[in-house]
Amino acid sequence: MSEKFFDLSGQVALVTGTSRGLGQYLARALARAGADLILTSRKRDTLSEFEQEIRAMGRKVLSLELDVRDHASIQSMAQQAEAAFGQIHILVNNAGCNVRKPALDVTWEDWNLVLDTNLRGSFFVAQAVARGMIARGYGRIINIGSVTSVFGFAGLAPYGASRGGIRQLTMSLADDWGRHGVTVNCLAPGWFRTEQNKVLYEDPEWVAYITDRIPVKRPGQPHDLDGAVVFLASEESRYVTGQTLLVDGGISTGATRATVARK
Repeated sequence: MSEKFFDLSGQVALVTGTSRGLGQYLARALARAGADLILTSRKRDTLSEFEQEIRAMGRKVLSLELDVRDHASIQSMAQQAEAAFGQIHILVNNAGCNVRKPALDVTWEDWNLVLDTNLRGSFFVAQAVARGMIARGYGRIINIGSVTSVFGFAGLAPYGASRGGIRQLTMSLADDWGRHGVTVNCLAPGWFRTEQNKVLYEDPEWVAYITDRIPVKRPGQPHDLDGAVVFLASEESRYVTGQTLLVDGGISTGATRATVARK
């Protein structure tokens, strides 16, 4: 173990879905902690600017194409990553999508898109990367969930199902792979402004409504996730596995849902 807590120097981290949004923030936090990075996106050219930023931090970086709905793409990505770096110590399963609709309007295609991307994709990426981790006896897998992993929200049926599945998947994989030195945890953000939900943040009434439900009285900022992702990626989390860490400002407590009654 490093003498410095949460030091990821010499570690290689693979972060999926890093062309924009929270994926970039999570990758940036790992790089600041010392990790070299493998970035992925369905279109490699969308990673070029971010790759330069990471390289300017003094980190080694590799960009690879990955479509998490394509099993061959997953296998190819994992093989290229292992060949380039020799090993992967950390996986952040971040790639995801959402379809925001009333449940009665959700189509077969909507359901398949969200579940195939968020849940099936996360499993098979984890499986592909875990083979090397298990062979070497060490690994940190961080599945990105959501507050919807534990609470239901109207208009998010496929998304909530996929994120709830991520929580259950995390526990199953933790039990399966713990004996091999591989921990598996779920990092579950609350309400953060992302590309997937930016339309909501354009509505002042919705922002006021959701802010009132958050005990710390503000939506999340990307840097609020830095400490959590670095901790789960580090040696210091060696005895933490199968857990869902909610970084949500306390909205999952439900404490502010009785606002009217408390006034």
